[in-house]
Amino acid sequence: MQIGSYLLPNPLILAPMAGVTDRPFRHLCRELGAGLVVSEMVTSDTRLWDTRKSAHRLDHSGEPGPVSVQIAGGEPDMLAHAARANVDRGAQIIDINMGCPAKKVCKRAAGSALLSDPDLVARILDAVVAAVDVPVTLKIRTGPTRDDRNAVAIARIAEQAGIQALAIHGRTRADKFNGEAEFHTVRDVVAAVGIPVIANGDINSPQKAQRILETTGASGIMIGRAAQGNPWIFQDTVHYLDHGRLPPAPKVEDVAARVLAHLIDLHRFYGDYSGVRIARKHLGWYTQHLPGGEDFRRGFNKLEKAGQQRRAIEQFFQQISALGDRIRIGGYGEVSARNKDGALAA
Repeated sequence: MQIGSYLLPNPLILAPMAGVTDRPFRHLCRELGAGLVVSEMVTSDTRLWDTRKSAHRLDHSGEPGPVSVQIAGGEPDMLAHAARANVDRGAQIIDINMGCPAKKVCKRAAGSALLSDPDLVARILDAVVAAVDVPVTLKIRTGPTRDDRNAVAIARIAEQAGIQALAIHGRTRADKFNGEAEFHTVRDVVAAVGIPVIANGDINSPQKAQRILETTGASGIMIGRAAQGNPWIFQDTVHYLDHGRLPPAPKVEDVAARVLAHLIDLHRFYGDYSGVRIARKHLGWYTQHLPGGEDFRRGFNKLEKAGQQRRAIEQFFQQISALGDRIRIGGYGEVSARNKDGALAA
């Protein structure tokens, strides 16, 4: 898949998720096969960047390229300025958020609220594309409401403005995250424009990724919530797209090593105090379907020291290893205690 001058190694992209896709998680997902990772959403108001949270969101040091940074806002000039500032900080792709349905974003006439004003969409895209010499991408939803699915019209505006790739979440702004994502609108957009279109929404298995690619004609797949606690979904999906079958499930010791490395990276990136607290949600996702996971999480969430967390993870996965040599955290629809390759299904 190509975005501007960048040829991605595969068509799988980690979706930008506030509070999730920080530098440690992006690093892990890239190691496990994501062809592109996108940063957490950054406000276009650069006057608000002088905070600890923004400092972390704007930190891309040591990341391999292409570095993709998502910006959000509703004023063309402000978004253009933010795009230039991010490029100065190392961004190699600028992604514009017109897909977030969160009330605190939409009430500022940003995110998916912009889809109700195609003229403003055009002015924003023209301003940002003109402001930077790197590829600009766009993420949208299928429209403001189910009665106004205007994604095809927005996609044509984007293509005209010079947008290099378009990601579409298969819900409207009004849907938020309710119900199931639909992809017939994505298929219609693919037929209407010549730029790469990336399908997003409820893609939670390699099998579904392949099905969506085949039925929509999309150039790529964007995976968000399904990667929380299961970054292995990227390597599993790459293998499935190439070979038509899942790879062997990873060994428990390899899963434990990845989780522990992620934990240490969080402690290093945020410092022990914040890192310990941020780690709790990630370990909750990793262990939510594992045997003994509920008891583990209750105890883990009470730990206050980085060293305590590391020892707790080591002990937990030692207990898991007693149940089997391999484990597939994603499950991918398996309902038995063990899946077809003999690995513990979780």
